[in-house]
Amino acid sequence: MSPESDIAIRFDHVGKLYRLGQVGTGTLSNDLNRWWQTRILHREDPYMIVGEINDRAHKGSSDYVWALRDIDFEIRQGEVVGIIGKNGAGKSTLLKLLSRVTAPTTGEIRARGRIASLLEVGTGFHQEMTGRENIFMNGSILGMTRAEINRKLDEIVDFAGVERYLDTPVKRYSSGMIVRLGFAVAAFLEPDIMVVDEVLAVGDAEFQKKAIGKMQDVSRGNGRTVLFVSHNMAAVRSLCQRGIILENGRLSYDGDVDDAVDRYLQDAVTSGIDLPLSEMPRAGKTSGSVRFTGIEFLNRDGEPIQPTCGAFLRIRVTFEARIPVGRGHMSLEIHDLHKRPIIYFSSQFTQAERGFQLGEHSFTIDIEKLRLTEGDYRILLWSYFDGRVADFLDGTIPMSVDNGPFFAWGQNIPPHLRTSVLEDHTWQYDQP
Repeated sequence: MSPESDIAIRFDHVGKLYRLGQVGTGTLSNDLNRWWQTRILHREDPYMIVGEINDRAHKGSSDYVWALRDIDFEIRQGEVVGIIGKNGAGKSTLLKLLSRVTAPTTGEIRARGRIASLLEVGTGFHQEMTGRENIFMNGSILGMTRAEINRKLDEIVDFAGVERYLDTPVKRYSSGMIVRLGFAVAAFLEPDIMVVDEVLAVGDAEFQKKAIGKMQDVSRGNGRTVLFVSHNMAAVRSLCQRGIILENGRLSYDGDVDDAVDRYLQDAVTSGIDLPLSEMPRAGKTSGSVRFTGIEFLNRDGEPIQPTCGAFLRIRVTFEARIPVGRGHMSLEIHDLHKRPIIYFSSQFTQAERGFQLGEHSFTIDIEKLRLTEGDYRILLWSYFDGRVADFLDGTIPMSVDNGPFFAWGQNIPPHLRTSVLEDHTWQYDQP
């Protein structure tokens, strides 16, 4: 146990129970009964006992689901902690509890100091107010005076890169602009605790690099506490010293960040994916107008094969247009297990945007000579139609590549080059 004065955040056996499709318990009498039993009589919640764990991969029999259960940990001041886990593991719920967006069903949360949260695009922003007005409003919520906010204003605007649009209502901002401004507000208004969800993925690579650098400065230079949720394992390793893994709403590991990432990646490899694409958890907010339904790895004759280094590979993806859709495009990315993109394919680079009628469709990608070496990879699928993201599978599809002869001499690639990308080339020494 750490000294009491050193503790920034404490979760004391915290649980969060939701009733599917309902707000509260469903009736006023049940809500009053819950309040009476838990707040006045200090008894167990009478509506908890039917709750199931939050396992999205299997259909449950109860209307009650534990998003989090019996979460117990402490975070010291100045620590940078990565919260990792699969989609639906409870990461965002944990941050919402800490940020007081919602209240725990059981247990208690103690946090010392001001908390600045960036949980999703536009968090804490009033859409009709300008960027400038939102900066001052957020600073006031954090307890800062107008003079304090004014001293930070230029740094915030410069970091976010929104000077030209500072006096424009944020409803006119793109999602990337909103994220940049939201992050700058959260980082520069001197919070004691900074809470950042996967929302940084909306920004471009340059902004993500700046944001991670700023979080490092906030923690190392100013001794502030940072909680960081991301599926980018490389970012988690570089930023955090400690990692917490959530699995089906429970804390499954708490310790060194490298050990946490290794455990998480190993579990991703060994557990595999036994769900059809149509039932996999989706990432972010999607329109659902188009939904991916299947993926196959084939040879030239359309027969199923194991992807092999140096060999031909056809990737065939089936999808369903649930309504007729207008112009749009699709992308497929192959990532390593650290969520770093290695190979990128997109229809917007090879053909004009098009729409699809209601029903089943497919696309194929032919790779004449697979450049990936032996190892385990993940595939991301993304579609965009009628101005919205239609479907998004964020690197949940496994792809395993076998060793094979890539170069003309016929040798297999040595094991130390696992999950590398090869390139055909010529090699010539100078004449003696």
